[in-house]
Parts: sequence; C-alpha cells; structure tokens
Amino acid sequence: MKKRYGVLVLLLMALLAAGCGGRDDEVLSEKPVIYLYPEKAEEVSVWLDYDGELTCTYPAYEDGWHVIARPDGTLQDLRDGQEYSYLFWEGAADAQYDMSTGFVVKGDDTAVFLQEKLSELGLTPAEYNEFIVYWLPKMQENPWNLITFQTDAYTSQAELRIEPEPDSIIRVFMAYQALEKPVTVPEPMLRPVPRKGFTVVEWGGTEVK
Repeated sequence: MKKRYGVLVLLLMALLAAGCGGRDDEVLSEKPVIYLYPEKAEEVSVWLDYDGELTCTYPAYEDGWHVIARPDGTLQDLRDGQEYSYLFWEGAADAQYDMSTGFVVKGDDTAVFLQEKLSELGLTPAEYNEFIVYWLPKMQENPWNLITFQTDAYTSQAELRIEPEPDSIIRVFMAYQALEKPVTVPEPMLRPVPRKGFTVVEWGGTEVK
C-alpha cells in the first residue's frame, strides 16, 4: 500500500511539473482516470472526444492513447515504453450539471458515504480508495456537501472510443457543491453496471460553485 501511494505522489509531482492545472473561468473535469482491464494482454487504443479544452493528459494524449493493457490493469505506453496505472486527463468546459437531485452529506461523513456509493456503482476498493484520496481533502472540511453522480451530462460531453470494444464500461463522474447548511432534494436511484469481460472503468469529478 505504501508503494502504491508513493506512486501516486510521484504522479502528482510529475503532473505539477508538466504544468497541469485548473482554469478559473470554466468548469473543470478534474482527474478523470481511465483503467483498462482486458481478459488478456493486448494492444488497446483509446480516443477521447471532449467538448472543451484538455488542460492536461498523462501519458500525453496526442492522437489518442495507444497501450499494451494487461488484466491486472497495468498499461505500457507504446510511444515511450513506460508503465502506467491508468490514463489521466483533465479538461475545462462550459458544462452544466443537474444538481436538482443528489445526496446531502455532512463533510465529516464524506469518506464513509463515498466508500458505500462508489462500491455500489461498481468500483473496486483500489479504485474508490484512489478516488477518495484525491477528493476527500477538498470535501471533508465543508459543513455539508450536495453530491451527485452525473451520467448523460458527462458522457455526452466526454465521449470515449475504445478499440477493441470493451464488454463493459463503468463511468463515474461526481459533481458536488459545498453547503453551509443542508438542503432537501430527492435522492436518485443509482444503477450499477456489471463488470464482465474486457472492462473499462473511469472516474472523475468537479466542484460546482
């Protein structure tokens, strides 16, 4: 586990050195990461059609990502030969997210809430732990958070094309809003996607202000 977090720290340092950062004038899609889990080691290409400006990619996106993917999720970039745990991108766009339904959660309860809901949505402990490590420091100090999991609003803005075509794709994108006091909104039904065959998993998020 210590080695795993050490790799994450090195990744964040590399991203900062590469100039990856936010834009104040548009909504950021923060740290979407894409995991590839084929049933056997094979070459996989991933293209992202993003309705916005990509502010950072790692490894470099260029004309798409082209990797050797293995069943344990490790990726070898065909350009530089380096090994990666996932594909990273970040972008800024004029996005609109539906906050009329969601989950109103105390800041102190954010970690437990995310563990439960991300597991329900189909993420493994390794995947949702990485999600929580990134987002918890931004959310836990807020008195309350209105947390939503966007579907069409996100996937229509950031379309993925993958070859060979995966058997299942799980895309989890959280949009949250910090609250000083709780509000009342309907809670949505979450619909998990079963993992089968060649599985692709993506998670990311944004703060709505």
